[in-house]
Amino acid sequence: MKFPKNNSIDEWLDKHGDPEIESFIDKNLEITEKVRLAMENKGWKSQDLAQAMDKNPSELSKWLSGMHNLTLKSIIKMEMALGVDLIQVAREKEYRYIYLGTIQNKEDITTKVDEYQESTEQQVYEVAM
Repeated sequence: MKFPKNNSIDEWLDKHGDPEIESFIDKNLEITEKVRLAMENKGWKSQDLAQAMDKNPSELSKWLSGMHNLTLKSIIKMEMALGVDLIQVAREKEYRYIYLGTIQNKEDITTKVDEYQESTEQQVYEVAM
């Protein structure tokens, strides 16, 4: 397919672009930008990261171009070397169900709820930040 000379690249991509490839490039660029910021925060150059990962600097340079197909393994290697999370995976909420017993009438509901609230008020929870 030829690129028409009278149209802009954006117009051509709107008509003929591949959303999957565009998404791939966007995500790769986001990850490599996070790597760049993490390196900047540590005062590292790409050679420092390459050394920390036991990789050839030219290979790392290819990884950080934003066009390389980063594998999960290579992303984890960079995370470990930099001590940061480059991608976050949403964890499912963990639910805990408590059997309050059989409820016979409206008064029972109020009593069971009050008993449950009293029992949980005495528990101490830590919040991880």
